[in-house]
Amino acid sequence: MKLYTVEVNNQQYVAAENRNKKLVTLDSMGIKVKDMNELIVRYDELRDGIGKALAVNENAGMEAGEYRIKAPIPVPWQDVICLGVNYRAHIEETVDVLDFTKKADTVYFSKRVNTANDPDGMIPVYDFVDSLDYEAELGVILKKDALNITVEEAAAYIFGYTIINDVSARNLQFKHQQWYRGKSLDGYTPMGPCIVTADEIRNAHDLAISCYVNDEKRQESNTGYMITTVEEAIAELSQGMTLKSGTIIATGTPGGVGMGMKPPVFLKKKDVVKCEIEGIGSLVNTVG
Repeated sequence: MKLYTVEVNNQQYVAAENRNKKLVTLDSMGIKVKDMNELIVRYDELRDGIGKALAVNENAGMEAGEYRIKAPIPVPWQDVICLGVNYRAHIEETVDVLDFTKKADTVYFSKRVNTANDPDGMIPVYDFVDSLDYEAELGVILKKDALNITVEEAAAYIFGYTIINDVSARNLQFKHQQWYRGKSLDGYTPMGPCIVTADEIRNAHDLAISCYVNDEKRQESNTGYMITTVEEAIAELSQGMTLKSGTIIATGTPGGVGMGMKPPVFLKKKDVVKCEIEGIGSLVNTVG
């Protein structure tokens, strides 16, 4: 199932995609949820009803001009948990900046997201950022609280998958001891266009992932090249730390970021950044 947050007449609704690729709001099908966060918590309860309602409404749906697609989780309940340097090619391309070639354990950091940027939203320009970069990443959303679970149990906790562009201000990222500020400026987390529920993704570790800047392909890889898998990350993070329902995990970016180019090539005003992941869709954001 593909699930969206849409804006209609200045109101936000959760919508699902029917067999004809049209979006139908859950409200219009008699399924009342406040937002995507509530749906995530109640998904096991509501899943069958949504599926039956979509079958009845397979010829219904909104026309494209009637709504705008927002980030699927506009206001996350907590900071996004991120995996750093989780693809070997990204480690190798950034070795001159930070050498992670000998790291033995997963790098974790968090990203403040007061409001997630939309899949067609503007990436803001700040006068104190001189090295704006992109990072296409697979996002994972949990559907129930996870604590002290095993790798084998982790899949049962996954609600679905989305795309995240981990936009980064490199000068701020490396100015401070931690990466938090350089990753967390307003507008730096484009997300979407939808959440694809876990049952629709055959193998989360065999998805093509790419990023284009002004139609020039910068990143091209496969999620199978992750060093730490989705399930390994969930299990490890859950040891002694409760991962709440609705938790969002960004699983790292492959090689091809602007910082890794020789010389580095950073984003500038009017650049168009498109992040794509097979089976999910694409984010297309303009730097403004």
